[in-house]
Amino acid sequence: MLTKKFRRYHAAASVVMATTFALPAAAQEVNLYTTREPGLIQPLLDAFTAATKIKVNSVFVKDGLTERVAAEGKISPADILMAVDLSGLVDLAEKGLTQPVKSKTLESAVPSQLRDPAGHWFTLSTRGRVVYVSKDRVKQTTFTYEELADPKWKGKVCIRAGQHPYNTAMIASFVAKHGEAKAEEWLRGIKANVGRKPGGGDRDVARDIMGGICDVGVANSYYVGLMRSGKGGPDQEKWGAAINVILPTFSDGAGTHVNVSGAAIAKNAPNRDNAVKLMEYLVSDEAQKIYAEGNYEYPVKASATVDPIIAKLGVLKVDTTPIGEIAKHRRTASQLVDKVGLDN
Repeated sequence: MLTKKFRRYHAAASVVMATTFALPAAAQEVNLYTTREPGLIQPLLDAFTAATKIKVNSVFVKDGLTERVAAEGKISPADILMAVDLSGLVDLAEKGLTQPVKSKTLESAVPSQLRDPAGHWFTLSTRGRVVYVSKDRVKQTTFTYEELADPKWKGKVCIRAGQHPYNTAMIASFVAKHGEAKAEEWLRGIKANVGRKPGGGDRDVARDIMGGICDVGVANSYYVGLMRSGKGGPDQEKWGAAINVILPTFSDGAGTHVNVSGAAIAKNAPNRDNAVKLMEYLVSDEAQKIYAEGNYEYPVKASATVDPIIAKLGVLKVDTTPIGEIAKHRRTASQLVDKVGLDN
């Protein structure tokens, strides 16, 4: 027979248990640190939450993502680290701030040369490093990156700063294919051909081609979409209309060099399972379509739809050189830019 004291204890415990189990389940969430502009990725995050009921808490980190995550250490709330270029992705992994992911979904969607062999990072979208040429003055329809140093283009090449990550990645790709000595010779040839000091942005290349300052230039493919769509205003629409776009290759014909945006799972991710779900969602057909429509990027997934403006540029064949291999030559590329005085 139960004592009065035990009955009182049992009743109290029952109340506590009933109260505990009556509480709502903890909200599902995932924390994203991103160097991508919030406006560019918010539609993706909203679509993910609508599909999964997992809330995405995003923090825009314009500069110093690697340093911030390293400083936060084990108490970092970051689950996913998103970067807009190759250097950002590789730096995170090299500093030991990421963890490997084994996912058939990610591995089947992302070509092997566009992801870390150990699964520390995955490309989510690409931008071809293409050649803009004057519609009026250039009849050439094919181009190699090596040709940028051809003396026939003396005084006719426009390019943004060699030290910009978009260009150091392209130069690093040249080093990976041809070696440091030939890369130096190539950069000296480009320097001899520039029509104005390297600098500005990629859209300025189109502007200066229209203005007759140069006839050819190097820039990212997605800027063509931004210009020709009219989103940059009527002036930029004119710049985009004044150029033809060529998808170049290196002399080996292995494909067009691309700059990448991608993501990794943080080493100390507190919501790892949700982070993997978000990563896998970002390579889905739905998300890849949003990438293509929102910022005129090439989807990393071969079956995904490309925006019509970008599709008109031609079918992008991505260079087969692993971007992890290209990343090994980033420092050499930067040193070569200074050695030849490209930006001076």
